Amino acid sequence: MARKFLISRVALAVALSSGLAVSVAPTTALAAKKDKGGSADYSKEFVAEFIPIQEADKKARAELGGTPNDQTMAAAVAVMNAELGGNAKAAYEKAASVATTPDDKNVLGDFMRFFAIISKDNDLKIKALKMRLDSGKVAPEQIGPVNYDLGVTYYQQKDFASAAPYLKAAKDAGYQDPNNQLDLLLADTYKRSGNPEAALAMVKEDIAAAQAAGRAPAESSLRAALQSAYDAKDLAASTEYAAMLAENYPSPDTWYISSSIVRQLASLPKQQNLDLMRLMYETQAMKDKRDYLEYLENADPRGYPGEALKIMNQGLAKGALASADLGTEKADTEARVKSDKASLPSQEAEAAKPGATLATLTNAGDVFLSYDENAKAETFYARALEKPGVDANTVALRLGIAQARQGKYAEAEATLAKVGGASKPVAELWSAYAASKS
Repeated sequence: MARKFLISRVALAVALSSGLAVSVAPTTALAAKKDKGGSADYSKEFVAEFIPIQEADKKARAELGGTPNDQTMAAAVAVMNAELGGNAKAAYEKAASVATTPDDKNVLGDFMRFFAIISKDNDLKIKALKMRLDSGKVAPEQIGPVNYDLGVTYYQQKDFASAAPYLKAAKDAGYQDPNNQLDLLLADTYKRSGNPEAALAMVKEDIAAAQAAGRAPAESSLRAALQSAYDAKDLAASTEYAAMLAENYPSPDTWYISSSIVRQLASLPKQQNLDLMRLMYETQAMKDKRDYLEYLENADPRGYPGEALKIMNQGLAKGALASADLGTEKADTEARVKSDKASLPSQEAEAAKPGATLATLTNAGDVFLSYDENAKAETFYARALEKPGVDANTVALRLGIAQARQGKYAEAEATLAKVGGASKPVAELWSAYAASKS
């Protein structure tokens, strides 16, 4: 679930890069005669072979038109073949055999790339792009795009080990593709070539640089880091990046991903998982029947009937649950809520006594938190934390939840920062929620 979501954009980047490439005009051109000004140096043998290619290229581009498609590309290939003795590729190969100067190789590679695209010949495209880079004549502003084009082409060929250095060179040149997917594509390339450490190192550098500059890390970097940590089954790192992603780019979708990853990796005890499900409810991240049934299992209608009824009602209203999923449980829970609410005043009075025990205080905090009476829950949890023998991690987590629900975001962050043990991953996500709100 998480894997598919985080990587899905890579396929889009590859598909778009291929389509956009056809419309790019050549960056070099060759006059019929050698440039006498000394700015370019073409060999005599190469010029003789290349001039017919250049003329055929013009006619093919005219045939291609402004909106290339499979039909116009096939027609452009046919024009080039007809103009070049029936075999345009052979003409390119012959020109390559006599391309001796850097300028020869650069201009031929540029034109060969176009023919490779319209003829859908990725091997020829790779040869063309490498010829340009090896020539040393690519203009500085084209270094990034050419490396990116070559890296993407290797990626399409599933030669990930070859793709990685060219995509990295594009990144180092400061290039960013039109879809802003280079970082995600490079990270995926590292992983697919058996080098997940490089992927994680790359995005860590990007994240650290963003933090040092006082800006939010790129969403693509956070997603790539989270994917790498998730693949490695690294709970601590996954929680860190999940929290950063949701804090900086909060939405039901990112909260769903962040919560689901921690939920999958942490194998949380029931009570801690309940607190995670509470966060999913708070951020509108609950999506399907599994989410609602898991929440109900954790809340237990016999333990927290008010909270369970709230989840049942929302699940039914959103169509995530059907009446058949609940059977008689909803009616039974509604009955429990009536009797449970009747006992709340006496429970509050007991917990408010100066000599209230630890169990009385924590139970009261839990009950009032389940009914969204967060101010009362905060009071009882705060007092419970002062008692000897308290489960400080669980109580502090729930105190932080009560504070966050009241909009006391700074206080919630300070409280949640003290949480450790099995509750720590959930506390980090709740802290990220508070930070996103503040």
